[in-house]
Amino acid sequence: MKEKLNDYNLRFKHSSAEEILNYFLSKYGDKTGLSSSLGAEDQVLTKMIVDIRKETRIFTLDTGRLFPETYDLIDRTNSRYGIKIEVYFPDYREVEELVKKKGVNSFYYSIENRKECCHIRKLSPLARALEGLDVWITGLRREQAVTRKELQVVEWDEKYNILKLNPLINWTEQDVWDYIKQHNIPYNPLHDQSYPSIGCQPCTRAVSAGEDIRSGRWWWENPETKECGLHAKEQ
Repeated sequence: MKEKLNDYNLRFKHSSAEEILNYFLSKYGDKTGLSSSLGAEDQVLTKMIVDIRKETRIFTLDTGRLFPETYDLIDRTNSRYGIKIEVYFPDYREVEELVKKKGVNSFYYSIENRKECCHIRKLSPLARALEGLDVWITGLRREQAVTRKELQVVEWDEKYNILKLNPLINWTEQDVWDYIKQHNIPYNPLHDQSYPSIGCQPCTRAVSAGEDIRSGRWWWENPETKECGLHAKEQ
């Protein structure tokens, strides 16, 4: 697998996102899927994927704590491209047990609590969504966070035993917004209110000018811990 990854990353080192997607969507077909948070990067990828292979699976995780604007964007995106984004929910029994045991906002009180909440609301549904896939497409960019600076175009995810494809890994934030404006892509209006990264409502806030783009997510934690676990590498 390591040799295969090296070959892929050498081959696509200078390729455009569209070229990367076209290759993997053609090669792996129904075994590919985009996990979308409805963020700016994922909206770019949705547009590209629809243009290349419209029947490709696109899915999102509804944690039950999302912003109203995010739900609205799901409908607007489906309408714009004539698709149906698949929505995966957490197991209600696990959510009920967590709230009963630790309260509705336990994630504020420790990293362990926050990761437990993320596991129930995100990781477990993601595992179901990825079943049967060989390639997991993401909107990760190196510029987004210190935890992502070493990522490559193609990675192997040990946790889910799947190829992880990051077509926008070398894109800057300016690249993303230039593409959105050029193609009139629907996006979350919270981005215009200083929310560069949008997740669950209780764990997301607006950022000030000059702050790191991930500083609005889990702002009470250190930068090195600011991953929900979806993209954390196995240690």
